[in-house]
Amino acid sequence: MTFPVQALADLVVGTVEAVSPSEIVVSLGGETPQAIALNTGMPTPFPRINGYVLLPNEAGATVAYVTWIGITRSPLPRGEGRQLDVIDLPFPTRRMTVSPIGTLMVRSTSPSGDELELSRGVRAFPSVGDQVLVPTAAQISAIVGARDEDRRVQIGTSPLAMDADIMVDPDKIFGRHLAVLGNTGSGKSCSVAGLIRWSLDAATSEREKRGRQGRPNGRFIILDPNGEYRQAFADDPGNARIFRVPPLDRDETALKVPAWLWNGLEWSTLSHAQPGVQRPLLRQGLRELKSGYQAQLSEDERIGVVAHSYKTSIDAALAAGRQEYTGFQPTLNIGGILRALGEDSSAWSQVASAAIKDDVDALEDAVLSLIGERRNARGFWSDFATAELQAISDALAPVAGAKPENEGQGAFMHEDAPIPFDLPLLSSHLEGLAQRQGSNMAGFIATLGLRIKSMLADRRLGSVIDDPERLNFEDWLETYVGADGASNGNVAVIDLSLIPSEIVHIVVSVLARLVFEALQRYRRENDGETLPTVLVLEEAHNFVKGIGSSDTETWSAADLCRDVFERIAREGRKFGLGLLVSSQRPSELSPTLLAQCNTFLLHRIVNDADQRLVSKLVPDSVGGLLRELPSLPARHAVLLGWAAPIPILVEMRDLPEAHQPRSADPAYWDVWTGEQARPVDWRAVVDAWTE
Repeated sequence: MTFPVQALADLVVGTVEAVSPSEIVVSLGGETPQAIALNTGMPTPFPRINGYVLLPNEAGATVAYVTWIGITRSPLPRGEGRQLDVIDLPFPTRRMTVSPIGTLMVRSTSPSGDELELSRGVRAFPSVGDQVLVPTAAQISAIVGARDEDRRVQIGTSPLAMDADIMVDPDKIFGRHLAVLGNTGSGKSCSVAGLIRWSLDAATSEREKRGRQGRPNGRFIILDPNGEYRQAFADDPGNARIFRVPPLDRDETALKVPAWLWNGLEWSTLSHAQPGVQRPLLRQGLRELKSGYQAQLSEDERIGVVAHSYKTSIDAALAAGRQEYTGFQPTLNIGGILRALGEDSSAWSQVASAAIKDDVDALEDAVLSLIGERRNARGFWSDFATAELQAISDALAPVAGAKPENEGQGAFMHEDAPIPFDLPLLSSHLEGLAQRQGSNMAGFIATLGLRIKSMLADRRLGSVIDDPERLNFEDWLETYVGADGASNGNVAVIDLSLIPSEIVHIVVSVLARLVFEALQRYRRENDGETLPTVLVLEEAHNFVKGIGSSDTETWSAADLCRDVFERIAREGRKFGLGLLVSSQRPSELSPTLLAQCNTFLLHRIVNDADQRLVSKLVPDSVGGLLRELPSLPARHAVLLGWAAPIPILVEMRDLPEAHQPRSADPAYWDVWTGEQARPVDWRAVVDAWTE
């Protein structure tokens, strides 16, 4: 029979020699196991770097992890073979240093055993001479939280904690944002895919236990810039919706982010609208089109636009002085302008409405009478007088200032409202709007209209942003965010790999913003209840850069994208939107985004700048755990933050190859040696590229 005191004594491995807030020095006794501890009820490797030990005290037991193990030289201890008091002989002593990280306490007692729980923080530090114990399997499970009721999803095991199951609480790991960081090839993408799959599997099992049918009411939206996740959920086609740029494979849907979904800032950013004149006119044009008003240019307005350009040229010559319209070469220039104006005014008189017919006829008479007297038989022009050109400018003024009969003024829909409109009409509508605002606006809006026309003419963009079928907004939200009860699947994979680089940031920011705003409005319409959704951003360093412009007037598309995700990171939790960001370059990520992530899953990180950044995410007392990051094997990671009771080294669950994202290393050797065939048909590639 073993008494409790005897069982406790069997677990002692050393005594405390020195104590500081961040480090405790432990002297290991002669009976301390060299490699395998057999006194915990099962064979346990000990001692191990980053392994756990207990230091009992009045509050329970302080939990510490091993940071250093070695042999030091010390005087021969009294009473252990020392015969002479004259000579102090050096004696090899095994020592280790440990860092305290928490307190293990008894939550409740029962005949079957005590219920233990780990409390963050150190409630009582040990004293010199206190005993150090190796934890049992039950204590290890309590330390890593394997038995906590709210930890429902198993993500792996801990090789330094007797292979105890590592469980996480979905409310914590997704609700307060998760960052999965690590170099390429470290298992980062598999961890992301696994977290999604294991969470959904656990929810499905729980529903079955409770007698509920159907899919879990969960939503994961994966923004995939490399096209890695298309096959990760292919085993259950009904559970994954795949969106990508054509050409499409079976069970895939063409990605549509119609331009009418964009808000005014997104339009201004992509079209490079200048803040002075172009941006206000663009926003007014969007308001009018979304309200159903179309300012197509009438014939009178078209005449006014051209007449304004003539008036601008003549006024510029008048402002410059007589040298611009007298003498041989200047006279030829102004004479050519007047001759073209005469031809145009003759044509205008045939199509002008009654509202400006008299003004056009008067202009025609004035121009023809002037130029008819000035050109000789040899084709040269006589000098023009200032008063003569001023009379032509005055005659142009009423024609250049023509206004539409129905200006459609009134209350308009806001430019940010997701209301469909005919995208091809935008450019001509802006020209008409500039004419209504005043003829001097036409020149400012011309370059903006040209940029919009060229953007819409790009076939690569048109397949994504054009919407000739007038997609219903309700259907769009159901398709991309998810239907009632997630009946159309739990996962939406949005393949961004073939989206042109000039609009990929806009597409990503529009998608993220719409998901965020949809959940905001869902909560308002449902008495404060949220619809939990997880937005997954792969290669986040490409979209949420750490540096950029702070002036919204000079924002680029990348700045706009960064702002959207920083806002989601700050406010998304309140509306049920969680972020899962994955990156291989954390040092390039926005500090605001990282600061709002409460849980981190750190795979192998080799770069010095990335290691320095990651080391700032944890307290100094547990910084030693991160020294292992450069040497972590694949599938191994350090879990730390809100979802983990203490930082834990995790060996992630194995994900079958069929469920893994397509991010494996290329098989160079097998291709070179012919073990794997790689036939090349560039014709097919070119056809798909240029269609």
